[in-house]
Amino acid sequence: EYGVQLLPIDSEHSAIFQCLEGQTRENVDSLLITASGGPLRTWPSEKIATATAADCLRHPTWNMGNKITIDSATLFNKGLEVIEAHWLFGFDFDHIKVTVHPQSIVHSMIMMKDGAILAQLGNPDMREPIQYALTYPERKPLKMDTLTFADALTLEFFPPRYDDFPALNLAYEVGRAGDFKPAVFNAANEIAVYAFLDGKLKFADIYKTVLAVLEKMETEPDFTLEHLREIDLWARETAKALIK
Repeated sequence: EYGVQLLPIDSEHSAIFQCLEGQTRENVDSLLITASGGPLRTWPSEKIATATAADCLRHPTWNMGNKITIDSATLFNKGLEVIEAHWLFGFDFDHIKVTVHPQSIVHSMIMMKDGAILAQLGNPDMREPIQYALTYPERKPLKMDTLTFADALTLEFFPPRYDDFPALNLAYEVGRAGDFKPAVFNAANEIAVYAFLDGKLKFADIYKTVLAVLEKMETEPDFTLEHLREIDLWARETAKALIK
């Protein structure tokens, strides 16, 4: 309405935003969103379902608060970031990829159509992307530990374990479906995560609860803000009822 630009603050979207600066959209093939993999990244498949809240809150690289840390363990947060990237940058879901990067040094990347990959690197510290949004397009000095190449630096990348962390594939499904489904995905997950933190739900049941709420959706009304609020509330109440 006002012709202003949305400036992303989340580290992954800030990284993509910074990599896209100066590029023409026609030259960019895809977005590459990095994921730490969370605290359960190396757990064997058969053990993941038994993870406790304490297990999930031991994030290896970020200090983000309980809710987001659980979302990192389930990969729900990465799914939400994929959906956000679609709307922020106008790329279809076939051209938004996720790669697991345990060190959380490369915050995200873009792939050019000539095969070149541009990345934004830095220590896992939210102050840099937040300040860049506040001072954009200028860059101001920031007192924090910066990345140094004076010491050895290891950067690893792995494909996501989609079968063990099915929320990521589900996010692509609801993102492609559009309408109210991403909002229901988000709202039901919030209720399920807090139930898990309160000891009322098992880890594997977070995903099952969200999937069950999505499956209960009926014909959707016109896409308006009023209806969005109504469906958000419906998703939360439905999730609570399922958990009880």
